[in-house]
Amino acid sequence: MIKLLIADDHTIVRKGLKQLIQTAKDMSVVDEASSASEAIDKIRQSRYDVIVTDITMPGMNGLDLLKILRKEKPDLPVLVLSMHPEEQYAVRCFKSGAAGYLTKDSAPNELIDAIRKANKGGKYVSVALAEKLALALDMDTDKMPHETLSDREFQVLKLIASGKTIKDIADEMNLSSKTVSTYRTRILEKTRMNSNSELTHYAIKNDLVI
Repeated sequence: MIKLLIADDHTIVRKGLKQLIQTAKDMSVVDEASSASEAIDKIRQSRYDVIVTDITMPGMNGLDLLKILRKEKPDLPVLVLSMHPEEQYAVRCFKSGAAGYLTKDSAPNELIDAIRKANKGGKYVSVALAEKLALALDMDTDKMPHETLSDREFQVLKLIASGKTIKDIADEMNLSSKTVSTYRTRILEKTRMNSNSELTHYAIKNDLVI
């Protein structure tokens, strides 16, 4: 039986997670904590197989909890279940020693799978985050950022840098505005930039705009 402690400052969340987790016959929520400091106190006094914690809690947060447990209980797997999107905290959590990161809108079976994997010493990464990590690893560091773009993405980059709006680009390329917006999002991810102004500055600096 996998014994779990849930740390979350919302009672209704803890109760909901407990009810969900205990539908699995091989695991049981044996304790709860409403704060990271309370969780640490309980972990120091009792034995658990897996910890499920939120990041945002009053006082000490989930990242602080991870760092303390990494020193005191390095073999104790901690899963982070958060309302924050993966791109905001997932990498930080893994670097701090987390065994997995899930958002609170994840499918219930994902949490169950993550707990089982963490209990066996593995790391749980969602499909969406795995794709982002793979993209980052696949990027050739010898290439300029714009050289990682597809032909369509490169074309959109140049049009953005020339001052055209999403609608202008959609009309010119005979695409929907939604499709152009998707290209723009991919361009920002691949070039690791945050805005049209950054893209424009980069394009001008590298003579991509005629």
